[in-house]
Amino acid sequence: MNVALVHDFFCNLGGSDQVVATLHQLYPQAPIFTLLVSDRNKDAELLQGMDLRCSFVQRLPLARRWHEPYLPLFPIAIESFDLTDYNLILSSSHVCAKGVIPAPEALHLCYCYTPARYAWDLGFLYLRRLNPLLRAYAAAVMHRLRVWDVTTSARVDHFIAVSGFVAQRIRRYYRRSATIIHPPVDTGFFTPGEETEDYYLVVSRLTAYKRIELAVDAFGQLGLPLVVIGDGPERRRLESNAGPNVQFLGAVPRSQVRDCMRSCRGLIYPGKEDFGITPVEAQATGRPVVAFGAGGALETVVDGVTGVLFEEQTTEALCLSLIHI
Repeated sequence: MNVALVHDFFCNLGGSDQVVATLHQLYPQAPIFTLLVSDRNKDAELLQGMDLRCSFVQRLPLARRWHEPYLPLFPIAIESFDLTDYNLILSSSHVCAKGVIPAPEALHLCYCYTPARYAWDLGFLYLRRLNPLLRAYAAAVMHRLRVWDVTTSARVDHFIAVSGFVAQRIRRYYRRSATIIHPPVDTGFFTPGEETEDYYLVVSRLTAYKRIELAVDAFGQLGLPLVVIGDGPERRRLESNAGPNVQFLGAVPRSQVRDCMRSCRGLIYPGKEDFGITPVEAQATGRPVVAFGAGGALETVVDGVTGVLFEEQTTEALCLSLIHI
């Protein structure tokens, strides 16, 4: 059996990239077709030993540092991969990987983290951040991408959803059913520690929809120590609004993430996520999670047992929930 793996891109290494690494362990000889690998991750330990085959986007100016402007080209790029020699295709998709063109006799299984959020439920969030001229252009691009996204769902023989929350959205946008398989968590690596220190922790990409500003604002009001691990376009704004009790570490090695989880008082998770592997990792280290009670957190955090869920996505609700930790 000739197996091909397809992944959107390796830009900000996170949970989806860990899933691809697990698939690579199962199929070590399978090539991995991907739009691009960012400069910051080209030597990452996670990618070592992978046969990565990048699209033409990899060669475009500045794409390896700033890929978002090339979004309109992603459908063309993903369709440019010649997969005629493969009879099993496993796509790992949250943007466009499911849109590859399989051979007629091939079986295409898609592990779907979400229908493309920029085109669907988060579309208006992205548009509000643009000036009027760019907003009109982006709205037209998103319309075309939504049409392409729905059309290419027919190229998938079977969807596997990362959570029940995502399965509902696959049904809504694609009119397809999906099997639910939660992503793997390395519980042999994320294990409990011995001592707890006096700080709370955020581990996240610093992008708008993650709502990390809620944590920064809440801890600014409460004066409690907060450590933020992760990087992204929102970092500068978050740092400018943070008090002296909030420390930003940026991107750190996986072992340091684990060590911080082991010793923190609790993980703060204010976004509405498709699944959210970070809260599961934190719970594996024995730490409670304070999370917004929507999306994937409802499937991973047991309110009042392994953490606390707050009902409103506001600074005030997060502050109140910290009383119960």
